[in-house]
Amino acid sequence: MVIAHLSDVHFDGGARATDRARAVMEYLDGLPYDLDAVLVSGDIADHGAPEEYDEGRKVLRSRHPLVICPGNHDERLAFRKGLLGEAEPTAEPVDQVVRGDGFVLAVCDSSVPGEHPGFLAESTLAWLDGVLAGTPREVPVLVAFHHPPVTLHIPYVDGIRQFGEERLAALAERHPHLKAFLCGHAHTGAVTTFAGRPLLVAPGVVSTTRLPWEAQSGPDEHVHLDEPPVVAFHVLGEDGRLTTHYRVVVDRR
Repeated sequence: MVIAHLSDVHFDGGARATDRARAVMEYLDGLPYDLDAVLVSGDIADHGAPEEYDEGRKVLRSRHPLVICPGNHDERLAFRKGLLGEAEPTAEPVDQVVRGDGFVLAVCDSSVPGEHPGFLAESTLAWLDGVLAGTPREVPVLVAFHHPPVTLHIPYVDGIRQFGEERLAALAERHPHLKAFLCGHAHTGAVTTFAGRPLLVAPGVVSTTRLPWEAQSGPDEHVHLDEPPVVAFHVLGEDGRLTTHYRVVVDRR
């Protein structure tokens, strides 16, 4: 099983964000093998505007199975209407599941309307519990959302991470076939652990976070705008071991 994982595309009406996201999607579509899924873990729009989702719908297309979740910059009604095609969208969390050949990818909405920090609603936790309980123990489950539920030692990001994470950790204890957590939000590739499982953070497409020990001075020092976009590939082997590769994407047009 191979899942491509990208995050934080931030369509804002400008060519820069669009070109970078398009380069990543074209790279994935040009691969010589079929992927099991492509995950885009949030912050599709920069301002939650309908026209930003119009752009996202045009660019975020793939010959591979594609699943997209909201982030803190997204607006649920516009997200549901613009990306999911719902005629009568609701403001309920956007929780989705992909059932593949020998794996399940449960994608949770960690966004909180009008807020930048993340939190999993009780309805989302109940939904996730049901997905895990309904999946045979021999089938591995990966759980994805936008906000990391731990500190990453990046003050700007840590202040708006996912909170209330102890409830998710308690849920994970009941389901040993939950193999890993996938997220975005940090605009930098990172690997750590949560609830005894790997927590794999996708790099940002639109920009890269400058780590505290890299920053010099100035109000925008936490952002690299000149680094190329990066995509993660999560590989789940037959032995149940998860391996992640990170690949820089260069627009060669």
